[in-house]
Amino acid sequence: MKIKQPEPFTFEAGDRAVLLLHGFTGHSADVRMLGRFLQKHGYTSHAPIYRGHGQELEALNDVTPEQWWTDVKDALNHLRELGYEQIAVAGLSLGGVLGLKLAYSEPIKGIVTMCAPMFFDNETQLTQGFQFKAKQYKQLEGKDKDTIEEEVQQLLDESEDMFKQLGQFITSVHDEVDQIYTPAFIVQAEQDEMINTESANYIYEQIESDQKDIKWYKNSGHVITMDKEKEQLHEDILAFLESLDWS
Repeated sequence: MKIKQPEPFTFEAGDRAVLLLHGFTGHSADVRMLGRFLQKHGYTSHAPIYRGHGQELEALNDVTPEQWWTDVKDALNHLRELGYEQIAVAGLSLGGVLGLKLAYSEPIKGIVTMCAPMFFDNETQLTQGFQFKAKQYKQLEGKDKDTIEEEVQQLLDESEDMFKQLGQFITSVHDEVDQIYTPAFIVQAEQDEMINTESANYIYEQIESDQKDIKWYKNSGHVITMDKEKEQLHEDILAFLESLDWS
């Protein structure tokens, strides 16, 4: 069965723009509802899909975190080329890590991190999540159980180097977040099964922003943008964006 591939999106509205960044193994659907919500409230949004994402997970073994970083910078430049000068960033999980790197590398209006990992001490959970996504995709392709088991095991064996590079990338951002002076809103799901939730406190404490806030969502899991409290999350992100100096 042929699976429809997800695509990046740009939802245009007002002069203020928000770059929306998806998570590891995810794609633009992670942040699509948030994008539509922001559009209704006058914000333009753009969500890229990083290389290797939005397709079979084997594709992730052929790319590097540095390429994802390039994809994010290209996405920021895409908004600038469309004429948007005032840009904030909101990122889920890996997207939050990439957003933090943008916050100390580029002039942006504000940064929202959602369940962003700062410690690579959870390779087991990441691998389990990776495994689950791979099985899910192969089931959608209509493969039988034995084929799926065999292919997933081979994928895990071949992914060691990719996970090592991912860990190094997260650590490199972890070591630089004290260079962030951009207004920040740090979001963390209490039921997050994928990352060390102390990451949220670390980001909050280390960034040097005068305007910063942290909020915990007690009924949500890792993909908080699609979980039980997403409507509240949308409202909170909007309130943060409204509080920024867009002049």
